[in-house]
Amino acid sequence: MTDQTAPERADAATDPRKALGALRAEIGKAVVGQDPAVTGLVVALLCGGHVLLEGVPGVAKTLLIRTLSTALRLETKRIQFTPDLMPGDVTGSLVYDARTAEFSFQPGPVFTNLLLADEINRTPPKTQASLLEAMEEHQVTVDGEPRPLPVPFLVAATQNPLEYEGTYPLPEAQLDRFLLKLILPLPDRDQEFQVLSRHAAGFDPRDLHAAGVRPVAGPADLAAARAEIAGLTVSPEVLAYIVDLCRATRTSPSLSLGVSPRGATALLATSRAWAWLAGRDYVTPDDVKALALPTLRHRVQLRAEAEMEGVTADSVIQAVLAQTPAPR
Repeated sequence: MTDQTAPERADAATDPRKALGALRAEIGKAVVGQDPAVTGLVVALLCGGHVLLEGVPGVAKTLLIRTLSTALRLETKRIQFTPDLMPGDVTGSLVYDARTAEFSFQPGPVFTNLLLADEINRTPPKTQASLLEAMEEHQVTVDGEPRPLPVPFLVAATQNPLEYEGTYPLPEAQLDRFLLKLILPLPDRDQEFQVLSRHAAGFDPRDLHAAGVRPVAGPADLAAARAEIAGLTVSPEVLAYIVDLCRATRTSPSLSLGVSPRGATALLATSRAWAWLAGRDYVTPDDVKALALPTLRHRVQLRAEAEMEGVTADSVIQAVLAQTPAPR
């Protein structure tokens, strides 16, 4: 009994900021680079939100999620979204048991801590929508009965930015449910050389234990961190700055859809988490600026003529940041 409870006590006794700060080094044992994506995933976990990962195949999206779950002592599952995937394949369904002559619920892969929804835009809208309740309410309703999901729960959905043939773009209502959209770029030359050097030395991405990845934090650290973040001070001036930024996107001539009030609350949440990770108990305008792109880029919609001229969501948000006065 003592051996089983000791790790839980040790987990609860650690400094949550120090424990979560150690994640980057631990994930670096398996994933080269991608520090912004690692930080974004930690921010999402601290906020209880979800993440949309965009990058070409082969930039370690799946490896990143698997390594994060190992370093955080969290369960992870992966769903490969395909055109024939059904909602029940995600959420679970009622299964008839011939021995008892009754139906019993068989949980789907959504019942986990970190769900990797691989190529989510390759499955039809009906199956995409099966994740909406899970993402928003952290529960799944089957046969009229709500079933809570584990805590913490995060959906990390991936999209390939190059191949759009045969895909089903996520509707704006579902995009707005993702707290962050993180772009995973191709590595630079030095990073790619480091990747090949590790593989030449025998690195196996399917064996994280052999790579030396160990748990450095856990659910207790996340819960303690969330409690501390809730106590952070946000001045009226910073709140007004967030409002002004989001309202400015609604009047941008390049956009047909600006940031909604849900996007403003998301920017507030991510800015608070970023400030806490930086070791402060208050939020600054620089915190807001640091999280504006990943928090807002998927919540705006470009006008067709602006898109034809090469305008991007990121460039519009950067222009709004440059034009909106920040409080001193």
